[in-house]
Parts: sequence; structure tokens; C-alpha cells
Amino acid sequence: MGKHAQTYLVGAVSALGGFLFGYDTGVMSSILEMDHWKTFFHNPQSVGVGVIVSLLTAGCFVGSLCAGWLADNFSRKRTIMLASIVFSIGVAIQCGSVNRAMLIVGRFVAGLGVGCLSMTVPIFQSEISPAQIRGRLVSLQQWAITWGMLVAFWVDYGCSFIESNASWRIPIGIQIVPAMTLFLAMFFMPYSPRWLVDHDKIEEAHKVLARLRANGDFNNLEVMEELEDIKEAVRVERETAVRSYMELFRFPIRRRIVLGVVIQALQQLTGINVILYFSPTIFKQSGLSKDGASLLAQGINGVVNMLATIPAILWIDRWGRRKTVMFGSLGCGLTYFIKSMATAATQRKTYDEDGTLNLNLSPGSSYVAIVMMYLFVISFATSWGPIAWLYPSEIFPMHIRSKANSITTASNWLFNFIIGLVAPILIKKITWGLDLIFAIIMFAAIGIIYVFFPETQNRSLEDMEVIFTGSIWAHKDKKRVEDFDNTNRYNYDIKDTFEDAAYQYGYKTNTAFHDQQEHDDDINESSDMDENNIYLYRYSSHQRIF
Repeated sequence: MGKHAQTYLVGAVSALGGFLFGYDTGVMSSILEMDHWKTFFHNPQSVGVGVIVSLLTAGCFVGSLCAGWLADNFSRKRTIMLASIVFSIGVAIQCGSVNRAMLIVGRFVAGLGVGCLSMTVPIFQSEISPAQIRGRLVSLQQWAITWGMLVAFWVDYGCSFIESNASWRIPIGIQIVPAMTLFLAMFFMPYSPRWLVDHDKIEEAHKVLARLRANGDFNNLEVMEELEDIKEAVRVERETAVRSYMELFRFPIRRRIVLGVVIQALQQLTGINVILYFSPTIFKQSGLSKDGASLLAQGINGVVNMLATIPAILWIDRWGRRKTVMFGSLGCGLTYFIKSMATAATQRKTYDEDGTLNLNLSPGSSYVAIVMMYLFVISFATSWGPIAWLYPSEIFPMHIRSKANSITTASNWLFNFIIGLVAPILIKKITWGLDLIFAIIMFAAIGIIYVFFPETQNRSLEDMEVIFTGSIWAHKDKKRVEDFDNTNRYNYDIKDTFEDAAYQYGYKTNTAFHDQQEHDDDINESSDMDENNIYLYRYSSHQRIF
């Protein structure tokens, strides 16, 4: 970790918001199959199950929209703390539910907190991290989500052996522990330095950057240059400040809004939450019908999901966003297609007395279907899982980042809501046809990403203005971006030349504050060196050319 240890610590603590998101998503998937839960809530059928599952995402949709205003006005840090409290209230209502209406209300309230966290945490992580580790740091959010699901699956499995309503109340109720942990831990975390600069708290932003980048060294060159970059970016953005949400849909921000909405929607159209919410049902249909077998398979699914996210965390900044998500789409599409063909070839539908569907697959087809589910989760976890959250968090200017991300995150939850509502019905009605639909969407996503989505790998947040002001055809805009990179490298070479010259003549230049030091007595003043010093200062303040 080295000099970025403090940044990783802050990013890891805030990623607890992702853990809550993952746990609350995973906990209901197994509870839906618990006998005591079914009896207590009068055996809800597919429509009732869809409503119970999807009301969480409806709350998430509303929460993510509200989060933009909250994060801009009260800071990313305070918004995360508020969301933790709201989530805890929702969990308490669910845990104490005496009827289906109370459960639904509790899930909606918890969803408000989850939606707020899902929008705010990636922005907070993105704004505290330097460009070279931003992908890895924001990917911690997705890894925390997978850990939340993993813990939820195994807690559900353990509690499934309890012969009372505690079998489902305990898994729901213990979510309060990580929620309150996040709330208390955030007291000790810094504010986003970019949010501080945007609110004219320059000295505090300087302290935060020094803590995150240089172990508290205020005079560190990188710290001072980054502070000047942020100040300049905020100054420019204020000249074209967005005053309302409607302005987000006008040039030049409209393109980025569309891309953010599309990548979030496509993440849900991978069908990941069909797998996560309803995999015990799907495992049963695929032949794991013995008591507890489907819940055990779901627990293994959680382990696979968590482990498969690790490569993305380690190498996403090396792989790039575009290639990673295109290969992930290919993997998801192929696994869906194979699973659909194996199911279609041998299924023989029968129904139990309670209306449960059995596909009666052959042993070979059953094994293929189960293996393809695990391979799908691997393909998703290494690609769409982290990148759908990372990409929108890094492409917008500071002044509109929260507003814009509230829109893109809301699109994720809107599609999540729709899929959660209709998936139980489609799983029962068209079985393998649903897999085929998702396969087609994933193959189409490869082309969409290639044609429209620019690469943002290793770009500073301030660089995004260059990346997104060219052609909407990303695959045709490479030449312009390469020219920008070449110009940048040339200017960095000039900067290094002047720095070497400055030190050779005995100068020590403070590039952030232009505080010229006294020369050694044996060195005569040089007008040429004064010009070099002035240039070096100007360069450090405006080192990126747009």
C-alpha cells in the first residue's frame, strides 16, 4: 500500500456501505425459501414475492435521487452517516414485522438508506483517490457488496435450521450491527477534498490531501499540485455551473449522463439480481430439491462471487474499463446461452400442489445449468460488478458529480425494481427463455461498449473534460485523445527540465504558493531563472491542457 495506506483505509471504511447493500440483497434470497417465513406471511405467490423483493429497490430508487442533493449540500461524509441511520430504522421495522405490509414498509425504508449509500460511497471513494488507484479503490465497494451477500447467504443457511420465526428475524436484524459500525467509523474519516474546495474550505482540503497522499506533509509537491488542479477545475466548473437537474440533459453533459444511465441499466440487464434474489428457486428447478441443498448451493455462490471480484480489484487499473466489461459481457452471454440450451433440451415441466414449478432436467443438463450459473457469477464479478459503479463515479465534473450520479444510480435501481418485480413470473412462465433474453442483451452490450464508451483508465477526474468533449463515437476518437496524451507528456518533459534547472542554480520552488526562496550568496541572480521559476509556477497550477 505504501503512501496510499491512508487512502485505502478511508476507502475500506466507506465500503461498509457496500456491505450493507450486499447483505440486504442477499438475505432475502434464502429467506424466501424458509418454511417459517412462508407460513408467517401466508405463502406469498410469485406476484407477492416480486412485490416484497422489489420494494427494497423502489426505496433505493428514491434514496439515490435524494442523495445527490444531500451529498452536495451536507457533504459525502454526512450523507453516508445519515443513510446508515435510515437503513437501521428500516431493518428494525422488518425484523419486528407482524404482517406483510409492515415487512414491505421496512424494506422500502431500508431501501432509502441503501440507495443513498450506493450513490454516495463510490463518489466519496473516487474523490479521495489518486488516478492510478481509483479503479481499485472504488472496486472495494463491489467487493464489500459480495462480502455482504456471502455473509447473508451463510447466516441464512445457519439460521434455516432454527425451528421458529427466529430463523428469518435473526438474519434480518443483525444488519444493524454493520450499519451502526459504519455510522460511528465515519466520524473519524475525512471529508472529500474536492467537496471541501467546492465549498471554499481550502485549508481543510489541503490538510485532507496531505493526510491521504503524504502522511501529513503539507509541503509535498504532489499534494500542492493536486490541490491547485482541484481549485482550477472548480473555478472553471463554476463558470458553467449546473443550477438544476434539467441542465444535466443539455450539451456538453448530456452525453455523460446517457453513458452513465446506460452502463448502470446494462448492469441490471445482465440478470445478476435474478441470480442473487432467486437462485435458491433456480437451483431447485435445476435439480437441487433436497432439504437445504439449494441454500447450500446459494452459500457456495456467495463464495464464488466474492473470490471472483478480487482480480478486478487488483488489476482493473491495468486492464482498463472497456476491455474488462466487453470480455465480461462475452462470458455472461455465453454462460446464459449454454444454460438456456441445456434446459430447453431436456426440461419436463410439472407442478407441486403449492404451485412450485419443477423442470425435471436430466442429470447432465442439471449439472450444466448449475455450473453455468457459477461461471456467470465469475464473469459478472470480474467485470460488470465493479465497473458499473466505477465508471459513472469518475466521468462527471466536480460541480455536478452528485446530481449526475444520483440520476445514473437511480437508473440502476429502476431496472433492478422492474426485474425484481417480473422475474418470479418469468422464471415460472418461460424458464429457459429468460436466460436466452439475457444472453442476447449481453452480446449486444459488447458492441455498445466498444462504440460509445471512452476509456477512462488512469485519468485524473480533471482529465475527463478532454475525454468526453470529442466525438460520441468512442472507437473513432482515439486519435484526438492520443494527441492530448502526447501534448501532456511533452509538457511534463518541459516541467522536468525547468525543475532540474531551478535546482541546479540553487532554487527551491514552492509550486503551489510561489514562495521564492533566497539564493545562496555565491550565486548571482539570473533574469532567465526568474522566468523559469514563473513558468514552473504557472505550469504547476494549470498543468493540463484542454
